[in-house]
Amino acid sequence: MPKSYTVEDDYNDSRLDKWFKNKIINLPHSLLEKILRQNKVKVNKKKAKSSYRLQTGDLIEIYDISKLRPVDKKEKIKYLPKKKEIGTYDDYVIEDNENFIVINKPTGIPVQSGTKSFKNIIDILKNSKYFDNSKPFIVHRLDKETSGVLIIAKNRKFAQLFTSLFRIRKIHKTYLAIVYGKVDKSLKVMKDDLIYYENKKKFFQKAISNLKIIKSNEGYSYLELNPITGRKHQLRKQLLKIGNPIIGDDKYYLNDRKRLKIKNLMLHAYKIKFMINDVQYNFKAKYNYPFEDFLKKCF
Repeated sequence: MPKSYTVEDDYNDSRLDKWFKNKIINLPHSLLEKILRQNKVKVNKKKAKSSYRLQTGDLIEIYDISKLRPVDKKEKIKYLPKKKEIGTYDDYVIEDNENFIVINKPTGIPVQSGTKSFKNIIDILKNSKYFDNSKPFIVHRLDKETSGVLIIAKNRKFAQLFTSLFRIRKIHKTYLAIVYGKVDKSLKVMKDDLIYYENKKKFFQKAISNLKIIKSNEGYSYLELNPITGRKHQLRKQLLKIGNPIIGDDKYYLNDRKRLKIKNLMLHAYKIKFMINDVQYNFKAKYNYPFEDFLKKCF
């Protein structure tokens, strides 16, 4: 007989694999995929994929997995910021309410800790007054080198809501970028199949971004960009593909072009807009001094 579980509100709209690893057993993803293929996990009496989005009240049945052993979760070392550092984030706050906060993320700091970085936005904010009675939930990301508008939810309900809105493309983002060279005036949309690797396997992801030239000369172009899809490093990869990489990008660049020695990536998340319960939200983040200074020098 299978063991039965009913999905609670906390996991509404969460992926099946996330629920399974958190509530049942933390298995390697390849092993979880295998038991799903073997029909050892059913949702509402049916076979389900790991990407299935759960709904409150869904019935999950799990057949004998008693011989499986969990993998150890690597305990993350948390960054402990000083009071002075926490206080500086007051200058970055654009919006603060009971459900979410919007900040103008500074460049050079990742949203969360990783293998190559320790200091991060989440660990700083969770120790601030903005999360006294809650905890931060990541709903989207900006690269470490990218500055600009960043939303962080304060509860699981709004985290799930924002995740859903991003997935169905109801959150619209506008970026500003300064790139090498003169961008073709006829180019309005960038459509690509971007390559990424997972366990040494090659995959393609469709990427679409709208492009508008604000200013341009022989050396540089100042662009407004609207990503329609949300792929990792999407804009950076796409601009490299058209031959106009972003100034300051040390990952995606042309080897035959002489690059400027500049610390900051000239990519800024400028605006974000969305609607919740018939209320329209629009947030804008002023670009930082290095971006503004370089812009003046170019044009």
